[in-house]
Amino acid sequence: MEFDVVIVGAGPAGLSAAYHLKKLANDKQQDISVCVLEKGSEVGAHILSGAILETTALDELIPDWQEKGAPLTTPVTEDELYLLKDQQRATKVPGWAIPAPMHNDGNYIVSLGNVCRWLATQAEAIGVEIFPGFAAAEIAYDDNGRVKGVYTGDMGIGKDGEQKDSYMPGMALYGKYTLFAEGCRGHLGKQLISQFKLDENSDPQHYGIGIKELWEIDPALHKPGLVVHGSGWPLDNDTTGGFFLYHADNNQVVVGLIVDLNYSNPHISPFDEFQQMKHHPLFADVLSTGKRLSYGARAIAKGGLNALPDMAFPGGLLIGCDAGTLNFAKIKGTHTAMKSGMIAAENVLNALIQNEQENLPDTLTGFTDAFRDSWLHKELHASRNFGPAMHKFGPIMGGAYNWIEQNLFKGRLPWTLHDTKPDYAQMKPASECPEKHYPKPDGKLSFDKLSSVYLSNTNHEEDQPSHLRLLDPAIPVKVNLTKYNEPAQRYCPAGVYEIVEAESGPQLQINAQNCVHCKTCDIKDPSQNICWVPPEGTGGPNYPNM
Repeated sequence: MEFDVVIVGAGPAGLSAAYHLKKLANDKQQDISVCVLEKGSEVGAHILSGAILETTALDELIPDWQEKGAPLTTPVTEDELYLLKDQQRATKVPGWAIPAPMHNDGNYIVSLGNVCRWLATQAEAIGVEIFPGFAAAEIAYDDNGRVKGVYTGDMGIGKDGEQKDSYMPGMALYGKYTLFAEGCRGHLGKQLISQFKLDENSDPQHYGIGIKELWEIDPALHKPGLVVHGSGWPLDNDTTGGFFLYHADNNQVVVGLIVDLNYSNPHISPFDEFQQMKHHPLFADVLSTGKRLSYGARAIAKGGLNALPDMAFPGGLLIGCDAGTLNFAKIKGTHTAMKSGMIAAENVLNALIQNEQENLPDTLTGFTDAFRDSWLHKELHASRNFGPAMHKFGPIMGGAYNWIEQNLFKGRLPWTLHDTKPDYAQMKPASECPEKHYPKPDGKLSFDKLSSVYLSNTNHEEDQPSHLRLLDPAIPVKVNLTKYNEPAQRYCPAGVYEIVEAESGPQLQINAQNCVHCKTCDIKDPSQNICWVPPEGTGGPNYPNM
């Protein structure tokens, strides 16, 4: 199938690019065909975010979004920030001491999955073609090495690699330009960065794992629009991260923890840190009489401007979190992803209108210039030191540095801090680190991994090749278990990786059917031996209202 533009991923970046491109083309009476591929069973099925939405990009994209029924119904009414000292005590930070980017006046508490579902209806209404349930598995190149589209994965392949009765071959989708909007640690984006050396002039990307639950609570405790952020217990001084508690609509709250993936102790389990955190009175007082509705986890790219690769390459663009446009100082990436998609759309359309097929520029250098001239670049530049300061100086001194830079200097200090050590390389041998012992879940506030995965509605066809590939099957036991006590058992928030005893000795068992597609294993494995690839289309979580 051939299109003018193929977009991989129906998240905020991909859908904004598709809508903006088609809308501009229609306004100019240009017949431009736009196709969006989505690996989830439906748009929004794999979308997971806090989420607080800043409407800057949405106001530009669809100015009448309120009249068109956008699911932004809970404006932020109050901001609170806490430092948790221990399992009982907390200190509330006064408003003047909160870094300016973390204030949420004018923002909305949303389900980003529902926002994407709405965006998809807007895009389809003006002629965008969206294909859910189709995972882009490979990049298609022409004879000159230019990207010309993608191949979707074959369906109906058994674990033995043989074709089953249900076999359906993948499809080739070709485009004059291909936009990759897969979200954080996109598996094709990772290949493109390597193939075209897009990260030669940037710092290594840095990541966190975000773990989130949706709860229904007692109406008497519900405060629609209240936003609570903070850090501290149960994370130790060598593990940075932060929590959130948002009061959404319909007597629902979302609670979550982001753990930076540069932590060094292989005994740490981000999932269990989160479950333990909910026993603090700040959360327990809200949740103890409530009911947990859903669970999910997703990695986030938090390196900011310093870690952004070149986003343009022959035949296409990396946009949104596939490149890493999240503003970590604000803990927000939706509006930045949307804006990157809009800039991409404008430059792709200009190239298509101004050039015949045989004269299309290989690399959209105009995108790079437009990005640098945009408010998106200005915003990311102002927050470029936020993450490196936290990593270099710790949560207290790093927080103080960021307050000074953001509140007093508005991000205009004349130097740039760098963080050049990849997250996976921070891991220390298990023998050098204290062991961690987590309380047993009580089934009321804290839960185990398998019951949590059940609430994510995760499902995979069991008779298919594992989508979690080991480059060397011997490394998990020979290296990771011996040196690091195989941390995959703990950093995975879905119970995918287990060390089991066999006649020949310990083995790594991969329960791929549990995978919620968070990509943490692809990022944090200290041996960089795990490669996440997409399973059959529709496989994975099916998040409602997340």
